[in-house]
Parts: sequence; C-alpha cells; structure tokens
Amino acid sequence: MTEVTGPLDGIRILDLTRILAGPTCTQLLGDLGADIIKIEKPVVGDDTRSWGPPYLKDKDGNDTRESAYYMGSNRNKRSVSIDIAKPEGVQLIKDMLPTCDAICHNFKVGGLDKYGLGYEDIHAEFPDLVYLHISGFGRTGPYAKRAGYDMLAQGMGGIMSLTGPVDGDPHKVGVGISDVMCGMYATTALLAALRHRDKTGQGQLIDLALLDSQVAWLINEGVNYLTHGKEPVRRANAHSNIVPYDVFPTADGYVILAIGNDGQFQRFCEFAGKPEVATDPRFLTNDMRVRNRDDITPLMRQMTAMKTTDEWVEGLAPIGVPSAPVNTVPQAFEDPQIKHREMSIAMDHPASGDGKCQLIGNPINLSETPVTYRRPPPMVGEHTDEILNDLLNLDSDARQKLRDDGVI
Repeated sequence: MTEVTGPLDGIRILDLTRILAGPTCTQLLGDLGADIIKIEKPVVGDDTRSWGPPYLKDKDGNDTRESAYYMGSNRNKRSVSIDIAKPEGVQLIKDMLPTCDAICHNFKVGGLDKYGLGYEDIHAEFPDLVYLHISGFGRTGPYAKRAGYDMLAQGMGGIMSLTGPVDGDPHKVGVGISDVMCGMYATTALLAALRHRDKTGQGQLIDLALLDSQVAWLINEGVNYLTHGKEPVRRANAHSNIVPYDVFPTADGYVILAIGNDGQFQRFCEFAGKPEVATDPRFLTNDMRVRNRDDITPLMRQMTAMKTTDEWVEGLAPIGVPSAPVNTVPQAFEDPQIKHREMSIAMDHPASGDGKCQLIGNPINLSETPVTYRRPPPMVGEHTDEILNDLLNLDSDARQKLRDDGVI
C-alpha cells in the first residue's frame, strides 16, 4: 500500500525554535508532510521539556522527561542534539542546510550572529534558503533587543485590557495565544516565502514578532478604536459590536448565546415566550440593541434563567439560533462533535509506560492530502545518529568523536 504523504512532502525545515511560537509553526508544517529536523541543546533540549508536571509516565509510573507542554507542539519532528556554541556544531548546521528549504529560530535579535548563523551570513552562503526569525518585538525598533514572552505581548498588545471581568483585574487568555497566533502567522509567511522561492529561486528573511502578531489579532476592537478614536472597554463575555452575544445564566448553569442577526433575535424571543421583546423599538435591530445594551441585557438574563442549559441548546439549535454550553476541558474532549472530528489522538511513544501519548489532533481536513501523524514528539537527540548518517554521511566513528568532544 502506498504511504499517504502530505502536501508538503519533500520540504525539509531546520528547526532551531523552542518554547511555543516556533514549535507551533513547525509542528503544523510537519503535520502537512514536511520533514522537520529539530535542533536541541545536548542533554537539556527544548526549555519546555521541564515545564511540568504533568509528564509522560514510564512503565513504573515515574515521570519521564517528556512534559505535556513539550509534547503539545513537537510531533512529526526528528530531534538532533547539537551544541551550536561550539564551532563544530555550527559547521554541522551549515553542512545540513544544503538539504533544507528553510531554517527557523526564535533566538533574541543578534543571538545567532555571533555563531555565524545570522541572516546575513546564511543568506550570503545559501541565497535560496528561507530564513524565519521569530522574536518578541521584531528585528527593528526600540524594543528589538528585549526578550519577549507570550504574556508580555498580551499585555503590551492590548488584549489583556479587553479580557476579564468588567470591574476586575486585566486577564490574559488562558493559553499562550500570542505564541500560538504568531506560530500561525509564521506558517503562512513561510509557505508564501517558499512559493516565491519556487518561482524565483530566491530565499528571503521573515521577521515576525509576538507583539506585532498580538496587535494584528485585535481585529474588530482594534479597528473600532482606529475608526472612532474611543478606547475599547472590557465587557467580560459580551461583544462590542453584537448584542445579545454573551454568556447568560440558566436554571442550572450557563448558556452562550451568539445571536448575530435580527432574524435570530426574533426567533429567540418567540422560543423564550417573549415575542414582544423583539418588537420593542429599542431592540428592533442589532444597531439599536448595541446602543441599548444596558436595557436589554437584564431582560435577557431574566429570560434565560427560566430554562435549563440543555433546554436552551436543544431548543434553539433546530430554529437556527446559535447557542452552546460552557464546557470544561474534560467536557470538551467528551463532546460528541469533538470526538467525531478526532480532535484527541493517541500516538505510539517509546518512553510511555503504556506505549502511548495522548495529543490534540490537527483541525485541518484535506480531501486528497490529509495531515498525517507519523512521529510522536521526539526525545532529546533521538534521531541524531540517523540524521547525521543520512544527511551528512558521518559514520559511527565520526559521530562518536563528536560525542566525545561534547558537540552532539
């Protein structure tokens, strides 16, 4: 049987990234079929390997060195341990680059220049190579030299001022969303640069910042401000441009209502037994409801409290009014739709006591070239011998010398 290969089969990425933004990008590329060679510091590896608990358990129930955080963004990669602080390590990197289409890293600005792996050096030697550099603040500007982390980007980029209780402290999003979104932008940028390379033979620099990415996905709230000059305010779960679009109390919990047009609002009011609310002059259109949100919100909360969450969700779905429960993470993974879409997957893992690791699936569904789960998140340096032999023809004696010298 012919092995299914992804749309990026034949693309090879040399991956010097760590933490989350870069690994999110390269995992996605790997899921789509690219060969990802993850370069890690010998013994220590990616910083996130120690970001636990929880860790994968071995057969005796003890923690391994494979943290859940690390495994979340590092499947479909091969790990090579190389110390780039040593000249021999830098040479190994350069020796592998002719077999690669792109190199990715998220060192601080200037961090790789001292090793001869900065963009100018690499571009001069490999002009057709795509060079992706993810940093906290970008390669230019007054903050360029600063170290950047997800929460800093969320705070500086404005999203924390919009997240959390109306009268409470600013809140970050519950996951490293600036990192994740930066990784998504990086994936798109890298694919575009590869397309350009295929057409012209010319590589280029991709300069991508966490802070820029965060500002970019302020989306409507950012453009609201740029349009009318008024500072957006925190609305907890409410929407700035759509009403009612919020979390509302029910007889036994909460329900999300995402009523996006006037027809949906009319049908909601009829189902709620309050058709007169939909014909109230204050609430006839979304524009009016936004302007009169302080009047309609208490009415909505009174109406939703009259039924259970299930009654709302099951009753509104057939009439085309968007609603949903507020699931916990365990409830989300047990949701029949999420299970049907295979958003939880199991992969074989040599370090696991039961031989498996549990991961989140890829949401992309391609009819002809589907994503594939070929390799579990690798252990530190797991594929060092394989890659140095296959790509560089280094025999066991040469590899042993590199080990003795602390290069790999």
